[in-house]
Amino acid sequence: MRDGVVAEFDAPEGLERAFARLTALGYTRLRSWTPYPVRGVVTRLPESLVPWIMLVAGLVGASLGYLVQWWCNAHDYRLDVGGRPYNSIPAYIPIAFESGVLAACLAGFVAILGLSGLPRLYHRVFEIEGFERASIDRFWIGVDARDPRFEDGVREVLEASGALRCAWIGGDAPQQRLP
Repeated sequence: MRDGVVAEFDAPEGLERAFARLTALGYTRLRSWTPYPVRGVVTRLPESLVPWIMLVAGLVGASLGYLVQWWCNAHDYRLDVGGRPYNSIPAYIPIAFESGVLAACLAGFVAILGLSGLPRLYHRVFEIEGFERASIDRFWIGVDARDPRFEDGVREVLEASGALRCAWIGGDAPQQRLP
């Protein structure tokens, strides 16, 4: 969210009310900042892609671990040790498993950072006076200006929901509409 309207609430009920009204009006690009998860807002989040990314990375990592062992022991440098077969599947399982776990963990870490937009050291919303209380006792909701339904009436909807104040973040043009 680069440009848009943000509103401050003193209780989670007001945030839930504003979120419900905005979604009922068809707004889809909403963002909230709260000191703890608010049930009415969190339950409507889309499912995360992180588990699927980790599954694929784990399978690829395990396959690569097995392939490297097979290449080294059964194809490139064959050694007959005690009459064992060159391609000994039970001997390759522990390293393939650990390779899969390592790949899944690394992919999960990178996916969480990438999908959540971290690390973000600066955002325009940090310029709003009092926004630091979002991690203590205030609840904020934002409507992105790129939302297809974005219009002048957003401020009225937020104020009718009990917003303490509304502010514009981003460009200068719509600032005249929102004092």
